[in-house]
This record gives sequence, C-alpha cells and structure tokens, in this order.
Amino acid sequence: MKKKLFVWAGVAVLAVVTTLLAAVVIRTATLISKQLTVESSTLSTPEADEMAARLAGALRFHTVSYSDPSEFDARAFYGLHDYLEDSFPAVHAVMEREAVGKFSLLYTWQGSDPTAAPMLFLGHLDVVPAAEAGDKWEYPPFAGRVEEGFIWGRGAMDDKLAVTGLLESAEALIKSGFTPSRTIYLAFGHDEETGGQNGARQIVELLVSRGIQAEFALDEGLIITDGIMPGVASPVALIGIAEKGTMFVELTAHAAGGHSSMPPAQTAVGTLAQALIALNENPLPSRLVSPIREMFAYTAPEMSLPMKAIFGNMWLFEGLVRSQMAAKPSTNAQVRTTTAPTMLWGSPAENVLPNEARAVVNYRLLSGDTIDQVLEYVQDTVDNPNVKVSLAKAISGEASQISTTDSRAFETIHKTVKQVFPQALVAPSMMVGYSDSRQYSPVAKDIYRFVPIVAQQKDLDRIHGINERLSVENYQKLVAFYMQFIMNCAGLPVQVASAD
Repeated sequence: MKKKLFVWAGVAVLAVVTTLLAAVVIRTATLISKQLTVESSTLSTPEADEMAARLAGALRFHTVSYSDPSEFDARAFYGLHDYLEDSFPAVHAVMEREAVGKFSLLYTWQGSDPTAAPMLFLGHLDVVPAAEAGDKWEYPPFAGRVEEGFIWGRGAMDDKLAVTGLLESAEALIKSGFTPSRTIYLAFGHDEETGGQNGARQIVELLVSRGIQAEFALDEGLIITDGIMPGVASPVALIGIAEKGTMFVELTAHAAGGHSSMPPAQTAVGTLAQALIALNENPLPSRLVSPIREMFAYTAPEMSLPMKAIFGNMWLFEGLVRSQMAAKPSTNAQVRTTTAPTMLWGSPAENVLPNEARAVVNYRLLSGDTIDQVLEYVQDTVDNPNVKVSLAKAISGEASQISTTDSRAFETIHKTVKQVFPQALVAPSMMVGYSDSRQYSPVAKDIYRFVPIVAQQKDLDRIHGINERLSVENYQKLVAFYMQFIMNCAGLPVQVASAD
C-alpha cells in the first residue's frame, strides 16, 4: 500500500512539474516585444565641437549648492545667467526668461496653438561640491576642459548637460524657423542638490498661480544603460516613471554620563548602537512595485535564455528574482525601502561618557511606503524607551506618484529614443534618487525622468564623484534627442538644417 502511495505521489509531482514547465515554455515562446519600430532620425545638430565648448563654458561657473547657506555664491549664478544669454542669442530673442527666487530660471517658448496643453522640461543649474577631491581630478573640476573626446567638469553629467542641451536644441530649432505648436517651458532650478525649496518649489508656485497645467514634464533621471541589464545585449533606455521618497530619522539615546574609567552596564553610545543594529538586521520587506514589474515586462521579450524564461514568468519566479535583487546594493534599492545610517554624534572627548548619543538614518521610500509608516516601523523595531525616535529636520518627501506608460508622452519618448538611438531598447523603471521633479506634480499630469546619454557601470561613479565627464559624441546625441522630441511633440516632422 505504501509503495502505491509513493508511486502516485511521484506521478502527481511529475504531473505538476510537467505542467509548470509547459506553462513556462509556452509563456516564454509567446512573449511579444513592446519595442516600437520607427525610422532613424535624419536631423542635423549644431557643430559638435562648438556645442561641447559651450557646455564646457557653463561648467566653469562655481554654482555649488552647499549644506551651509553662508557658502552660497550668488555671483556664480548671476555669471551663469549672463553666460547663457550670450551663448544662446536666438533663445533669448524669442523666449521670455524670468529669474525665479533670484537664481532659478524659467523660459517660456510660446506655442502657436493656445488651446494645446504645454510641455515642461526640467533641469538644474547647481552642482555638488568638488573641492575636497579636486587634486584627484585629471582636469580641475571647474576648468571646463574639452580633452580626449570628453567634456570634463562638475555638472557634465549632473545636470548642466540638460540645461545647455535643451537650450542648444531650442537655439537650433529657432534658427531653422521652427515654431512649436504648443507652449514649451524650460524650468531650471538653482538648489536641486539641497532640496529645491527655493528653486523648483518657487517655480511651481509661480506656474500654479498662472493656472499652468502641462501634459507632462521631462526631468533628469535614468539613462541609457550599456552592459548593465542582465540578459540583454543591447543598451537599454530606462525611463523613470517614478522616484523613491526620502526621510531622515533621528535616534537619540540617553544614559548617565561620566568618566569612561568607570562605565555603567549600558551607555548612551551602546544603547544607540543596539538600536542601529536592530534596524540594520530588520530591514523593511522587499517587494516588486509596478515600475519594476513594467521594466521586466518591456525587457523580458528581448532577453536571452534562461533570463527570458525567468523574467517572462514572474508569476512563478518572483520570489527568486526578489531574493537575487535584494542581495546586491544596486538592485536592493529597487525592491525595498532602504535603511542607511549616515550621521553619528557622541562624546566631546575620548574619555567622557556622553549623556546623549544621536544618529541620523536615511530611508529611501519605495512606492506604497509612507513616512508615517516607516517612522512607526522604526519605533517598533528599536523598541527601547531610552531611545527617542523622531523625524529629523532635514527635508523629507513621500515617494512620487507613478506616471503612466500608456500616455502619448511616454510613447513619444519611446519613439524618439528609437529614432536617435536605434540600437537601444526602451523600458520604464524607477529612479532610486531624489530630484526636483517631485515638486512639479501640481503642474504636470505625468512626470518622466530620463537623460538621453549612454553610460556603462564604470561611468556612473563619476556622477557626484571624481572626474565627472561626458563624451562629445554623447552630448551631440543628447541635443539630437531633445530636438527630435520637441518636433515630435510640438511640430511637423520637417528637416532641420544645421545651425550656424
């Protein structure tokens, strides 16, 4: 009897495995590509070396955002304003330019059809500091050099390339006689790197006061990755349809102070350390949010086996995919609200037990997790009456809304990528960083985060890092993308002559 039961059990298991295998094979074989088929762009851009020189010139202005407001250099921002006006005369002859919050810029390119919903392009004029690592740069970070086929300097990848690239594209189109059918806004904040409270927020308040409601906004964000997406040989243009939120939690532990020669059983530093260990060992759960699911839906049909079978059958392999993503810092950030202790304070001297020890922990919020929920999670995980848990004074913000991929705007981004970068695949995704774009939800139905440059993994460390640079070829392609995209959204598909 037992032998028959084992046989029947074996047959049942075999039947289940066979059914699952058949389902996987059928599903994999019938995956349909989501990639558009379009003809390559034939637009001519301005001369590459001249464009590179203009971007390099913009990099020479020390428009640095510091955590200490007293270090802010107003003259650098005013100098950059003047430089942009001199460098792009056609833009400044046709568009209205306004200084918002003194240092941010808002350009209005009036469209011929006042009933058409406007479009909004975003960028920022400020950069992160570079002085602390200036001696390690191949070329000084604010020299604005064009060497070895690259434009070198702080802001070459984040984010002056978008500012001058958008102005380059508009300059070329204006000189060709092009007039957009819909109004175009170019909004360049001056304090994105420190939260955008005085730049992007004031621009949004101005647009709201004027009743402006754009069909979409396009900001900095994700890029065209080369050799980064597993199982995909082609470059992949990742279009950010959402970005994570951020919050800063302060932990404050109290205990009796005194001389370190006679320590009590528990000190403030020890209590704080236990709290940090508890948070590190008990991360928030991983899960696949819709932007990541959509990324796999777009890329799975283009993958090679066995990746195609795995990512094309998430109904079966989701647990495996999540566990593998959670194992690496770069992909762990895509599947959970992350925990990152960033700041510590304790004793004022080596031999003094402090009465108070403090730490700040930065959480990057996954869509669906809120600031209140994470704060409650921290309190429950620490679970110590001697540790006070509170929201730090640093600027916090919820995860963004998720923009749609079935919109005309997303389709046009997709189409333009294919026109300018024919070898690239397109996929929606989620941005794990934090940008000015979160400020613009009151004035834009959908917000997309994408910078049209190609980069490999080794290039990503240059953003906010040492030897930030952009190839001249990359920059020319970026300008071509913006020109083609503007024409696709707001004009007829006519040939544009090269600008003088």
